[in-house]
Amino acid sequence: MKKHASIKTKLMLVMTLLVAGTIFVCWFFINTCLERYYIYQKQNELANSYIAIDQAGSENELESNEFALVFNKICSTRNIDTIIISAEREIILSYSPDDKAFRNQLVEMIWGVGSVEEKALRTTDHYVIRKQYDASAGSEYIALIGTLKNNDYIYMKTPLESIRESAKSTSQFFLFVGIGATILCVMIIYFVAKSISQPILELSNLSKRMCNLEFDAKFEPKFHSSRELQTLGSNMNELSETLQRTIGELKGANNELKDDIAKKEKIDEMRKEFLSNVSHELKTPLALISGYAEGLKECINDSEESREFYCDVIMDETDKMNRMVGKLLTLNQLEFGNERVEMSCFDITEMIRGVVNANTLLASSDGITISFAEEEPAYVWGDEFKVEEVITNYLSNAIHYAAGEKQIRIYYEQREGLLRVCVYNSGNTIPETELDKLWIKFYKVDKARTREYGGSGIGLSIVKAIMNSMHQECGVYNVSDGVVFWMELERNN
Repeated sequence: MKKHASIKTKLMLVMTLLVAGTIFVCWFFINTCLERYYIYQKQNELANSYIAIDQAGSENELESNEFALVFNKICSTRNIDTIIISAEREIILSYSPDDKAFRNQLVEMIWGVGSVEEKALRTTDHYVIRKQYDASAGSEYIALIGTLKNNDYIYMKTPLESIRESAKSTSQFFLFVGIGATILCVMIIYFVAKSISQPILELSNLSKRMCNLEFDAKFEPKFHSSRELQTLGSNMNELSETLQRTIGELKGANNELKDDIAKKEKIDEMRKEFLSNVSHELKTPLALISGYAEGLKECINDSEESREFYCDVIMDETDKMNRMVGKLLTLNQLEFGNERVEMSCFDITEMIRGVVNANTLLASSDGITISFAEEEPAYVWGDEFKVEEVITNYLSNAIHYAAGEKQIRIYYEQREGLLRVCVYNSGNTIPETELDKLWIKFYKVDKARTREYGGSGIGLSIVKAIMNSMHQECGVYNVSDGVVFWMELERNN
């Protein structure tokens, strides 16, 4: 891409050419026309001098002392050699270094005794102004030859050499002054161009930084900046702020879109995982039901005891599927807010005692001891039936996973405005990396053991959904000899 010259360079070049061109044109006219102008002015001086002398002659004052002073002043100030002679060729007035020679020239021109090279410049009824070349002196003159009204003859001349020297000197002087003025103008133009181009360059750099999204860059107007540049700079500052704000909004919207996409992808993964888990959980009981039903149909064993065993398996697997489907429906209603929460104040101590009594027989059959030492009533706010389901899930998990001393202990911890209910069971701890995953649907730490007692991995997901519906917290942590699951409810002080 062709590189263009800067504004400062263009401005300096144009202004320099303009100044230099103007000075050159003036010098050209001085060099060619000044001499002609001087000659024209000398013609006027000769004509005006003639008029003044002719008027004095008409008034018969040529020979007076008063006019003699005027005559000398006219001739000296205008550098004019003048002679006036009568018809008898007598000198009346003269201003010349050689009166006799001057008179002879006039006589020769009037009576034609000699010849002089001449060129007429102006002609009237009384005089002629012309250029003359004096071969003997080697000089050229502008001369006026004529007669006065009193019939006297007048001859006036002024040398052209002085005019040419003056014109030449003037031309040379103007040339030198023009060169100096051009240099001075170039220097002035440089600083002026710089003052004009500098703000534009700053605006250019500002726009470049804006292209690189550096919106902290601002245009700072200088005192010598023009009003237009200050307005442009203010508009660019405003544009920078607007772009920064707009890009910030776009980034925010983009982040939200990324979050939405991530949520959608997560939901899709959860849906796929959910379908996979449900299919996996239903596959085994359906296979058992299908196999035992086929066995009944084929009458593999005709004994009453075998048929009852086959039917018991079918009914047991069907019951497992019903429980799992029921839990899934409950979880779905909780997660989508379709399950109504009935908040009330109730005694949780009495409720826990009832859950413990209902599970004591099952626990004792496995050699597990359940202890709940709380005797005083503890009133809390919550949905009593859903809280009971949470306690039941916690206790059921504790019974299935209790090991070692096979101890289960339920106790309270008082918090600020809250009551924490803890369910401890002795046995193996849960890996720390798995603790947060326990609340995910169908997630099982020990899949083989979960299948032993028919767990589906949904119970703790229901616990989490219930606590979220009441806007309360639940959790789990390891202790040295077991695991503690807990939930919190607001106390009724």
